[in-house]
Amino acid sequence: MEEAFEAIQKLRVRGAPLLGITAAYGLYLGMRGLTFGSPKEFFQTLDEKIAYLASARPTAVNLSWALQAVRAKLQGQPNAESETLKRQLLDLAIALQEDDRRRCEGIAEQGQLVVPHGARILTHCNTGALATGGIGTALGVIYRAHLLGKNVKVFADETRPILQGARLTMWELARAGIPAQLICDSMAAALMQQGQVELVLVGADRIAADGSTANKIGTYGLAIAAHYHRLPFYVAAPISTFDLTVRKGKEIPIELRGEEEVRRVFNQTLITLPEARCWNPAFDVTPPELISGIITERGIIRPPYEQNIKAAASMPPAAVLPR
Repeated sequence: MEEAFEAIQKLRVRGAPLLGITAAYGLYLGMRGLTFGSPKEFFQTLDEKIAYLASARPTAVNLSWALQAVRAKLQGQPNAESETLKRQLLDLAIALQEDDRRRCEGIAEQGQLVVPHGARILTHCNTGALATGGIGTALGVIYRAHLLGKNVKVFADETRPILQGARLTMWELARAGIPAQLICDSMAAALMQQGQVELVLVGADRIAADGSTANKIGTYGLAIAAHYHRLPFYVAAPISTFDLTVRKGKEIPIELRGEEEVRRVFNQTLITLPEARCWNPAFDVTPPELISGIITERGIIRPPYEQNIKAAASMPPAAVLPR
């Protein structure tokens, strides 16, 4: 379990859906070798480990959502034997992974409504198979468009300081045979100004009840630039990424990471003064008025967001966890 915690915290795994899946498997690994004198002791230990894993990263809500979903399924069996409950932990982790695969497929399908033939799409960070349990969220929409023969082209932001766009998104696009160009984050607005972009498509790590979305740092700037250039700006995320307990975007906790990630590339090559002070928020928040729509597995949510998010969240899920 400690290895799962470290993998989440140190970004060996990243992407909101994948964090939840990893945590669920980590929970099973942390519990499987333990012995318990009673179901009460099992659940006390389970809650301790859930709190520990959930603390690995504060912004992506799928992390705590997945752990609480597992807890809720086990809660209905307060008298079950611990060995039975431990086996179910693994079954539930596998079910969460399969559930996310289906959600990604749904997002990819719904997203085709906003991707025209020949679209030149700008994306940020990594939202594909390396970040989810399936083909991805925003990148999943792009994959499906490519498979449908829509002849799309992608511009991928490098996504400083961890360079997920350069390292991961470009790799995924190349593997899929999708035409793509890498740009520095600071080039995006100029690319829009030259008329090279027709659609901006990004993911999200937490979505508030008012439609504000927390995503990788730099997303807010893209949204402002897209709004100025009158370009559609869409967020792709599963319903599990919505957090209706958070009313406004300003209430979303934003993870601050270490200064060395900015001072050095991969904590190795120094690119500034060794004593330079750095500010390194992992995420920023895009307000709802800059978002054209939120692509989910249950459809595209459009303004008014508060009303329509509540309606989408209350729809019966096609599949979440086994009953």
